[in-house]
Amino acid sequence: MTSGLWALVLDGVWVTLQLLFFSALLATAVSFVVGVARTHRLWIVRFLAGFYTEVFRGTSALVMIFWVFFVLPPAFGWQLVPMWAGTLALGLTYGAYGSEIVRGALGAVDPAQQEGGIALSFTPWQRMRLILLPQAVPEMIPPFSNLLIELLKGTALVSIMGMGDLAFSGNLVRLALQESAEIYTYVLLIYFVIAFLLTRVMRGLEKKLKTGVGKAPVREPDTELKRPETSNVGGAA
Repeated sequence: MTSGLWALVLDGVWVTLQLLFFSALLATAVSFVVGVARTHRLWIVRFLAGFYTEVFRGTSALVMIFWVFFVLPPAFGWQLVPMWAGTLALGLTYGAYGSEIVRGALGAVDPAQQEGGIALSFTPWQRMRLILLPQAVPEMIPPFSNLLIELLKGTALVSIMGMGDLAFSGNLVRLALQESAEIYTYVLLIYFVIAFLLTRVMRGLEKKLKTGVGKAPVREPDTELKRPETSNVGGAA
């Protein structure tokens, strides 16, 4: 490929990384808000959170992008730029999946921890912030890592809006060179490298969060006092 075509591909990589970053931020915020709401003591809060989860988890991310970019603008009289339309559609969709991760991790915390917080007269927010989340967040990292990789692959869907992401740029280069195998091999390798780096980062974050969690207490050295030996002065030989 010429330098100009490589520049087009690199521009697509940059757009994909931006979209991944913004949609991951939105999905993370939605995951924690909705996931915590799924454990709320009020049934109406649990119902609304569950309704959101079922709607966005049960619909296609591709169709959601169509709705946000093509259907809603004529209905409400506004138009989002492709970057924010893709961020909104992907963030809300993958946030629904993430909310189940949060709910499951919170539910896996030992109930005795919750009861201990109640015994200490902690408010529900204090129990969540000081007891439940510190124990649940490290367990969320592996499934969140998988979800982040799925989100990376889902960014290719925004090409239907004509957004110049990696998939869209790769297709333009393919049309220019008429070389499908070579171009899509490069695109696959780029996606793989990004996913591999994300996996390494998430694994490092998991190790950092789990530092000191679940370790057995360090045993003190044996300090048993020994009786001092006394000389047999004046005793029998």
